[in-house]
Amino acid sequence: MRAGDETGSTSAQPAGKHSYDVAVVGAGIVGLAHALAAARRGKRVIVVDRDQQANGASIRNFGFITVTGQQRGQCWHRAMRSRDVWLEVGERAGIGIVHSGLCLAARRPEARRVLEAFLATDMGTDCRLLSPADAASYVPGLRRSSLNAVLWSPHERRVESRTAIPRLARWLEEALGVTFLRSALVKAVEPPRIETTRGTLLAETAIVCPGHDFQSLFADRIGAYGLTTCKLHMMRLAPADPNFRLGAAVMSDLGLVRYLGYSELPEAAALRDRLVEEQKAALDNGVHMIAVQSSDGSLIVGDSHHYGDTLDPFAPEAVDQLILDELDAVLDVPGRAVRERWVGVYASGGDRLMLVDKPSDSVRIVIVTSGTGASTAFAIGEEVIAELFGSQH
Repeated sequence: MRAGDETGSTSAQPAGKHSYDVAVVGAGIVGLAHALAAARRGKRVIVVDRDQQANGASIRNFGFITVTGQQRGQCWHRAMRSRDVWLEVGERAGIGIVHSGLCLAARRPEARRVLEAFLATDMGTDCRLLSPADAASYVPGLRRSSLNAVLWSPHERRVESRTAIPRLARWLEEALGVTFLRSALVKAVEPPRIETTRGTLLAETAIVCPGHDFQSLFADRIGAYGLTTCKLHMMRLAPADPNFRLGAAVMSDLGLVRYLGYSELPEAAALRDRLVEEQKAALDNGVHMIAVQSSDGSLIVGDSHHYGDTLDPFAPEAVDQLILDELDAVLDVPGRAVRERWVGVYASGGDRLMLVDKPSDSVRIVIVTSGTGASTAFAIGEEVIAELFGSQH
């Protein structure tokens, strides 16, 4: 691995020296997805970011490219397409797939009925309902005695976000000629002029991907959508046994009332009613459980959801314990110990999963408002670039 791979692209070409076809503001996964789609069309692309390295929601997550459970229709199709792009680009950029697939471990009969209804939809293609004993071949650590059934999906992939995002940026720069301007705050976007704290650059088209920054650019337009922010808790756990292997991503009943592909099914109402009786504290804190594994054997486990315009920076232990309780209910991780904790923040829109706003013919604002950037951004980038520059056959 080359020096700089872990911190992202370090190119810092002075603004104003060259002109570009596309300027992308923001080097998170949404911005990088648009840079990729534009560069593949032969466009001259520059990506501008206020930070020197990836630091936001794009690296504070599971690295879990989630297909199964995404909202039926456009979002689910975007996730399928984005998964395919991850596989294609990951191989070229040296981004490894840590593990594949999803085991959703249902503890209650109401959860099983949600899974059976899900399998009857088009989203259930290639998924299977397994007995707990059969599912153990995929995830040996499942607590089989506490489970009713397990949904197995082959669609999901898991990457290590902390290294995947910097490596993707490095590959875009070296293989596709994308320019990166780091440590530069964009002050104004009026193509062909893009004003930054490091000078003026010229670009015919601009795509603004601000994440949860609703104030720096186009505040009035973004404000009209009534967005808020979401804070989540996550942890890295170390099993006592260095040979412990998860085998696939794992979720549980709580996910069935959060992920829209399940929760919008009529059968989810009965499950929600039971969870209100039995795990109200988890629901009140937006807790569901996802567990994935890193190549060093550690587990990434989360998460919770708290919403507000200005979120406090604190992470109460009680919320982490709710997550760990759900983990322990479905997985046996001998001697697990918390080695790391962090808080993530992302944009949230209660009535939408993402938005594309059009301030002018040459400017687009793109925000994923559902925490699904890793799972859908590549497809969104292709759609936006196609709308700007025409469909590509």
